Amino acid sequence: PANRAVLLTPEPVLRYSGMVPGWISGEHTRDEGLVDLAGLAKAAGVELVLDRCVAMDPIARSVLTREHGLLGFDYASVDVGGVGRAAKLLGDDPKLIDVRPIGAFVDQLALEFAQPRVKAPRIAVIGGGAGGVELAFALRNTSMLNHAPDVTFITGKAGLLPGFATAVTRKATEELERQDIEIITENAVMENGEVKAGSRTFAPDVLVAAIGSGAPDWPRAGGLEVDSGGFIAVDRYQSSLSHPHIFAAGDCAQRVDAQVPHSGVHAVHTGPVLAANLRAVLSGQAMRRSYKPRPHSLYLLSTGQGEAILSYGRLAVQGRWVSRLKAWIDKRWIATYAALSAGA
Repeated sequence: PANRAVLLTPEPVLRYSGMVPGWISGEHTRDEGLVDLAGLAKAAGVELVLDRCVAMDPIARSVLTREHGLLGFDYASVDVGGVGRAAKLLGDDPKLIDVRPIGAFVDQLALEFAQPRVKAPRIAVIGGGAGGVELAFALRNTSMLNHAPDVTFITGKAGLLPGFATAVTRKATEELERQDIEIITENAVMENGEVKAGSRTFAPDVLVAAIGSGAPDWPRAGGLEVDSGGFIAVDRYQSSLSHPHIFAAGDCAQRVDAQVPHSGVHAVHTGPVLAANLRAVLSGQAMRRSYKPRPHSLYLLSTGQGEAILSYGRLAVQGRWVSRLKAWIDKRWIATYAALSAGA
């Protein structure tokens, strides 16, 4: 019988997180960074099932979905992303908006900013990585409010942009200070509507958490081998260590043979490698492709004011041309998928 391919995903579109800060600051429209998954599935001849995986039985080769019951498979490719963990790590609070999942974050933030206000809200951003930096800048310059909000940026004790070159950290720090964004290099928790960070205690109107993602529960519960954080353990071919007929990539997976950080930069390059190995297995051939991270990755951090900071290894450059480069790369990436889906 002919092979049957099924795409199980909760929404007919996918929101590209790299363009969300640009939406907040008014550079992009809300729907400019959407990928048409339904159109892509149709163009590829893939059956689309709009639902969520809640459990997997790797031995029985089945997935339990929330609404459609069981789906069987011979081979499975998992790229569900990570799950939000802000409430678990910081303390649950109505003011808390987790960046994960990104679609829910956009909806929550739009709803929050649509509320009538006498003055601009005080916003706290927690998470000192690249995502947190861009969100702090974007929220300070948001086009969705009549007045620029006060933004406090709580990096955690790891500091600002851990792992980045000193020159990049310096430029980001200088720009944050120039925009009057307060930086607190302490860990934070929420208690009774207040944020406690070191010796500081204050009550923001909105708290945005960009602290990375956790692992979903169902891979471990189903018997898949996972690492200490609960992420699906995969080899150099993105194949599960315990069940080789299951592949995984992105924020839900972790390579055991190499250090590959959870980052969109690496996930984008891993996807074609997984696809090639999956095609090889289906055709009875040996898997040969493996993603090898480059020594340095390109990061473009928007400042929310028409400039961006370029980071590549030790190199750090800031300017309007960097912002134009970022917009060109982002829009070209989205346009590639738009062209594919239009061919349906």
